[in-house]
Amino acid sequence: MSAAYLPTRSLIRLSGAQAQDFLQNLITTNIDSLPENEARPGALLTPQGKILFDFTIWRDGDGFLIETDASQRDALARRLAMYKLRAAVDIAPVAEDGVTVFWGDEADKGTVKGTVKDAAFAKAGIALTRAPGRKAEGPEEAYHALRVEAGLMLSGHDYALQDAFPHDVLLDKTDGLGFRKGCYVGQEVVSRMQHRGTARRRVALVSGHARLPASGTEITAGGKPVGTLGSVSGNKGLAIVRIDRVGDALARGLPLATGDVAVTLTLPEWTGLAFPVEAQEAEP
Repeated sequence: MSAAYLPTRSLIRLSGAQAQDFLQNLITTNIDSLPENEARPGALLTPQGKILFDFTIWRDGDGFLIETDASQRDALARRLAMYKLRAAVDIAPVAEDGVTVFWGDEADKGTVKGTVKDAAFAKAGIALTRAPGRKAEGPEEAYHALRVEAGLMLSGHDYALQDAFPHDVLLDKTDGLGFRKGCYVGQEVVSRMQHRGTARRRVALVSGHARLPASGTEITAGGKPVGTLGSVSGNKGLAIVRIDRVGDALARGLPLATGDVAVTLTLPEWTGLAFPVEAQEAEP
């Protein structure tokens, strides 16, 4: 079994008689269908449908735990409190530091006590569990390398908050978006993108012919920008790219590169997505 302690992650606990309804009407995740012992990704959106905060959420007794980046926790708690009004909901930061993740055989068997299964990693075919606090030792870099392998993004590492729609980071493919749960903040924009099939920015797996440059480096096709490099692990990385422009480049045989490194771009197989291959589908 492999493990990593993530000191850069923090938790918020929501409890109270109306906690479930409060969350169901506010965030992207379908809370009503969230089973016990499963963690799902989610987001709180702007009214324009962009990601204001991203997180992972799971049930904790009669309440819920929201795991987010430590730098976001207090701001997220304040934002949730803004929507509380008179709802019977308690919102409190969890004192326990960090989060521990486990993957491998023991995670697959679910034998580590106090953990929940991560639904997003499961979609990518990786058994991974999460637990509050410091339950084991292991480098955080190993976890991020696993994220890169899986094609799973985090704000601050792969994209900036308020700069991406949920579809851009595959929340529609990881059970992070509920399309039958009714209204929530930004829902109208997200539903329109889903039903019209207008999502053109998607997560791509980047494979370099040499070690990749730093996160934030532009990715080009035939010298024209198609996306930006996010997390990097050696010669592997993640990026949000315009799939129509990449599809056009592939159809034309144009070279793909980031910095001075030639790259190959693929879409995570588990998503079922593919690059458009007809040149006329690419937008100017």
